Amino acid sequence: MILKSYAKLNLYLEVLGLRKDNYHNIRTVFERISLYDTIVLKPRRDKKIKIYSDSQTIPLDESNLAFKSASLLQRTYNINKGVDIKIIKRIPVGSGMGGGSSNAACVLLGLNKLWRMGLGKKALAGLAARIGSDSPFFIYEVPFALGESRGERIKPLKSLFKAKLRHVLAVPKLAVSTPLIYKKWDKSRLTLPKSSVKMLLSAIRKNDLSSTGEALFNDLQPVTAKIYPEVLVTRRKLLSLGLSATLMSGSGPTVFGIASSKKMAQFAYRNLKKSKELKVFAVETV
Repeated sequence: MILKSYAKLNLYLEVLGLRKDNYHNIRTVFERISLYDTIVLKPRRDKKIKIYSDSQTIPLDESNLAFKSASLLQRTYNINKGVDIKIIKRIPVGSGMGGGSSNAACVLLGLNKLWRMGLGKKALAGLAARIGSDSPFFIYEVPFALGESRGERIKPLKSLFKAKLRHVLAVPKLAVSTPLIYKKWDKSRLTLPKSSVKMLLSAIRKNDLSSTGEALFNDLQPVTAKIYPEVLVTRRKLLSLGLSATLMSGSGPTVFGIASSKKMAQFAYRNLKKSKELKVFAVETV
């Protein structure tokens, strides 16, 4: 079974505070984008779970989120089957685009079919929430969704299902620790001028790029940029190329710009590709 494990962007990310379990309550707007890893699932005759990858930057043991997904399914439903999981990486690791969380969700979706379990989205999302806060979004296989609580409480945004955004992604060659960024946010508690989810959704629905740019929001951006100045440098590069609607995704370091046309996206992509400090992608909503 060969599956596409898509990346995500956060178009809006508001941190609401620290919870008793040491996670944070957030409000976020997820967008699924066309950058993807490939997951290959191959049944085994024994109960073992084996991870393989073309990437040297991800673990191949029990700490891999794809492994955790398969193991959780086995334990929860007493499955006596094993699987070989091959992960062909394209989504940069530690980039704020949810690559590991997406891989975990993709394995749950794939094994649900491969092992003929017949689980619904709600049950799979419940399992995914035990793996990672971003994972449930990928279970729903929708282009846009609102995430609340830790980000695992998902509400598909049906009013945006016909919307399609074009992005240029610029990824500084850094691996950012999400727990570290949230810890720094706890200490700084910066009060930023906020837009609102309502403003953002309205702007996207109307295909109003100027208003969309004004409504993009990420509480973590100034925190990450303070530790990693490359984030601000990257954002300035996008702005200089005419991409006025820009934001950092998640805890970073990926910075994305929304292009008004395919021509503009290609222009920015070609210019950014000249930089040796960045990984650059041209993507769209899927």
